[in-house]
Amino acid sequence: MPVSHRLTAPAPGWTSTTDVVVVGSGVAGLTVALNVRKAGLRATVVTKAMLDDGSTRWAQGGIAAALGEGDTPEQHLDDTLVAGAGLCDTEAVRTLVTEGPDAVRRLIGVGAAFDLDAEGGILLTREGGHHRRRIAHAGGDATGAEISRALVAAVRDDPGIELIQHALVLDLLTDSEGRAAGLTLHVMGEGRLDGVGAIKARAVVLATGGMGQVFSATTNPAVSTGDGVALALRAGAEVTDLEFVQFHPTVLWLGPEAEGQQPLVSEAVRGEGAYLVDADGNRFMVGQHELNELAPRDIVAKAITRQMQLKGTEHMYLDGRHFGAEMWETRFPTILASCRTHGIDPVTELIPVAPAAHYASGGVRTDLRGRTTVPGLYACGEVACTGVHGANRLASNSLLEGLVFAERIAADLDELHRAGELPERTVDVAAARAAHAVPLPAPEARAEIQRLMSRGAGVLRSAESMAKAATGLAGLAEQARAHVAEDKPADPRVETWEAANLHLVASALVAAAARREETRGCHWREDFPERDDAAWQRHLVTTLTPDTGTPVAASADR
Repeated sequence: MPVSHRLTAPAPGWTSTTDVVVVGSGVAGLTVALNVRKAGLRATVVTKAMLDDGSTRWAQGGIAAALGEGDTPEQHLDDTLVAGAGLCDTEAVRTLVTEGPDAVRRLIGVGAAFDLDAEGGILLTREGGHHRRRIAHAGGDATGAEISRALVAAVRDDPGIELIQHALVLDLLTDSEGRAAGLTLHVMGEGRLDGVGAIKARAVVLATGGMGQVFSATTNPAVSTGDGVALALRAGAEVTDLEFVQFHPTVLWLGPEAEGQQPLVSEAVRGEGAYLVDADGNRFMVGQHELNELAPRDIVAKAITRQMQLKGTEHMYLDGRHFGAEMWETRFPTILASCRTHGIDPVTELIPVAPAAHYASGGVRTDLRGRTTVPGLYACGEVACTGVHGANRLASNSLLEGLVFAERIAADLDELHRAGELPERTVDVAAARAAHAVPLPAPEARAEIQRLMSRGAGVLRSAESMAKAATGLAGLAEQARAHVAEDKPADPRVETWEAANLHLVASALVAAAARREETRGCHWREDFPERDDAAWQRHLVTTLTPDTGTPVAASADR
């Protein structure tokens, strides 16, 4: 089916052609680009900011893989399935954990330098939900930055990879058979390519990261506005499990008015022995789970929230004072600097922490080769739902998932290319513009969307809270339509396109979360506090209605 909905935008003023266009410059996107080049295909990488500004560089903890003595992929699989609360795709998890160790070794081959022990082996730590030390890290707590550095350097060294920075992807282009044939985008700034344009391609890979900016407080960078999920929905793709948004339990609390990206206090801090305590010094996680502070993230986030309610406070504390100055300075230099910037010294003081939106376990539905339900459109990394994470991502599985499934996408494209099944696509850009145009909300709608979602669909949810969020979101859509009817539409520009994407993913998330009447993983319903396997051990698939473009969540077996 051709694209049925698109963002209101000017006609493309320029056109470029490539073999594979990759949207996103984190571990997933750059790994795809490097590997399709090995297959002899041209690649164009489109990124919203600078090449190294994606979510990958913010990953502190590390990358999980069965690399240590006595550890096995089977043990990694077991921990992942437990964290996923009954909704992981076992085959996808098995793919992740069995291919993961060699994928990490290939990453080292690209140039990523992980911290080593005295014998020269990879130094491994533990995080929540893991029964083994299997988290490889770099620079103490700067793993993502090191991975990003290595991949960016490799991409810059390859003349066959075209880079388009400061570009917001708009919509998918399809050929007459409904296959992905490229995309439209807006390049911010002046240069060889600027303004709205089109890239024609044989295949399109979404690696756009998350959608944390749909909430007021998040660990995600400002660019994480759900652009990939929104594009896929408008293109007719299925998205899965959007209700499962993981709230990281330990985010530095900066006060009740703090909004936007908040500093993360990595789970690795608890992995090295820090304690969660309340203002009275009580370790409230003891006895709640066999792993205490290292329980899976959903359990820790819920425990912190419950303790906050019990004590009538807005945060709890992380106690790492017993580490001493040397350990803070060598193992967690990034977190130490961040805390001190905000007036807190972890060496001598408790760190105030509270949950904040962190990671989308759901996303664009894919198979084990990264193929979405739209032919020719692939997805990997946080934007995708491979089935690995289920209802709650296991700590440090995200970088590994991006790496493993990016390699699988490149392998699939290589196979298709060798078989002559990856031909050039013919697309009529003007015809694509005839699709239904989505009215754009005003730029200030972004803040209102975030407030509605934080109040109605945050850590705690109920039918009442989500109904209020849905009503508010519907009101914003009606305002946008009214402005179009009055011939006073919002100007098509980055701020309004981002607001439209946030509005769409927020509406889809609420539709799925309202439909799932149970508590499972990181989806916590106050009005349905128990897990209900009989009714809800299944996935919710969200699509847009053809006429109005309204998100609808329906049950489906994976």
